Amino acid sequence: MPDIRGETLTARIDGGVCRLCFTRPEAGNTITAALVTEMDAALRRCEDPASGVSVVVLEGAPDVFCTGGDFEGIADDAPSNDPEPLYDLWQRLAEGPFVSVAVVRGRANAGGVGFVAACDLVLAEPSASFSLSELLFGLYPACVLPFLVRRVGRQTAHVMTLTTQPMGAAEALRAGLVDALDEAAEPLLRRHLVRLRRLARPAVARYKQYTAEMDGAWLAARRPAALAANREMFADPAVRAGIRRYVREMKFPWED
Repeated sequence: MPDIRGETLTARIDGGVCRLCFTRPEAGNTITAALVTEMDAALRRCEDPASGVSVVVLEGAPDVFCTGGDFEGIADDAPSNDPEPLYDLWQRLAEGPFVSVAVVRGRANAGGVGFVAACDLVLAEPSASFSLSELLFGLYPACVLPFLVRRVGRQTAHVMTLTTQPMGAAEALRAGLVDALDEAAEPLLRRHLVRLRRLARPAVARYKQYTAEMDGAWLAARRPAALAANREMFADPAVRAGIRRYVREMKFPWED
């Protein structure tokens, strides 16, 4: 696969490793329809055995990984806000025939935590933070939770949802949301790639399929309820009005 530079991300393959990088830090690397479409296309190419890809690395900017959904698109009633393509994208990261690695520097919020929780391995710098801010807007992270609970357990996900407070990198390491922490993520990633590159793609694919089945198809089983809950929340006029007010006035729903 040749190097790709899209509207929202870049994709580069080298030695069986595909590095996907969010490229809109000025907008918080928010999740737009274009981002989902471009990443879906990149992952589908990585799933092709002819690509030779056995590791997919997902990364953002030094100060921001991904801050979640595109509130401006929601405020403008953009037609492409259905959660199904994003849930399926996360499930592809979780269960695809490759090792998925999130490299987190800076802030990961809401749907950004979904990307993190979906990956097999999470590497972080001390600047990384993880938060679920949805309840502040009358929402809850319905589509994120199956992936987050699968990784860190129900109570930790419950506390993150209710408090809406950022979790620092060291705390995330203790909670199991982060697998390895270092002052510089790039050398940390290189150290992991030394061994990950040696894993045979067919073996990784079989292993990932086995673990999905061993989990009782956890993600697939929770998909219908997650999508239904997300659609119901975003259909609520009061919720949409609160989001619209936040985008236009930078005021939370409870502020005068």
